[in-house]
Amino acid sequence: MAPVKGIWTKIAESDRLKRSSQNLAVVGQRVYIYGGEVTARVPVDSALDLISLDGSTATTSTLPNVSPFPTPRMGSATAVLNGALYLFSGRGGLAMTPIEENGGIWKYTSSAGWEFILPKYPSTSFPLGRSYHAATASPAEGLIYIHAGCPESGRLSDLWSYNPKENVWIKLPDAPGASRGGTSICCFQESQSRTTSLARMNGYSGTEEIGGIIDIYYPRTRSWERVVFDPNGIEGPGPRSVGTLLTVRIEGKQYLLTMFGEGKPSPLGHAGAGSMWDDAWVFDTEKKTWQKVEWETVGPTPRGWFTADVVEVEGKDGVVLHGGLGEDNERLGDVWLLKFN
Repeated sequence: MAPVKGIWTKIAESDRLKRSSQNLAVVGQRVYIYGGEVTARVPVDSALDLISLDGSTATTSTLPNVSPFPTPRMGSATAVLNGALYLFSGRGGLAMTPIEENGGIWKYTSSAGWEFILPKYPSTSFPLGRSYHAATASPAEGLIYIHAGCPESGRLSDLWSYNPKENVWIKLPDAPGASRGGTSICCFQESQSRTTSLARMNGYSGTEEIGGIIDIYYPRTRSWERVVFDPNGIEGPGPRSVGTLLTVRIEGKQYLLTMFGEGKPSPLGHAGAGSMWDDAWVFDTEKKTWQKVEWETVGPTPRGWFTADVVEVEGKDGVVLHGGLGEDNERLGDVWLLKFN
């Protein structure tokens, strides 16, 4: 397998963009940043920050709030489906209890702004409010997935799908293994069946960072499969949480990409910074093998609690990465573009 090489370019940085536990979502060449914290347990305002891309050039702006809009929050989760951004729950204050909106979900489009949508059948089950959960979208199925995270106490392992067209939630089989927060999920296409599957990895169980396993959910059979690897930094990435998991195409081939994240928690918990990773790995979804990405340029410093998404750059998949928490416990305000060579 040919080496996978990554080229980093810093495209923006400002005090306004300093934050961790935020959300980032890409719609075309528009990068939306929402929420997060600069001071631990104090969410920033509800304004959306916009980064408009033109190749490797970026312009930044802060969009005015037009009612309705979500309350300030951190540890939320977003996904993009059919050009719309969807946001679910999060934490909203010093008490750090989840924002409970009774299954409601926020939808944002550039033409209509924010809209709060309660489920069609409010008496049926829906995911409870939570923070540091994970979200992803499956365009092929027209679904958004919400997984795991932290309720008022403990951690979760549940999986839900939301159908925006029907405005209904469906509870799916729980994921195997430890309940967790700070986990990552993404959808990808199975090469043989050409159907969409969901991958989940990493996270924090409350006692340790989780690694060495990719859990794959198959919607057609409503079943999970575990892919085990050695997280020794040679055969596969080390355990981590509050990182990312994305589906990227490199030279026409599909990979799962994980990078950065917290490798060991701080003794201060949410109020401190642990040890952070600065690496990236790609997972071959056909061969079920890992390969470490080789950096060709100097890139972002080690971090966790950041956010990232896939963006098209010159007709190819790239990754935009923003902010997070550094090992010095300082919030970061830089924005980077990763291209693959």
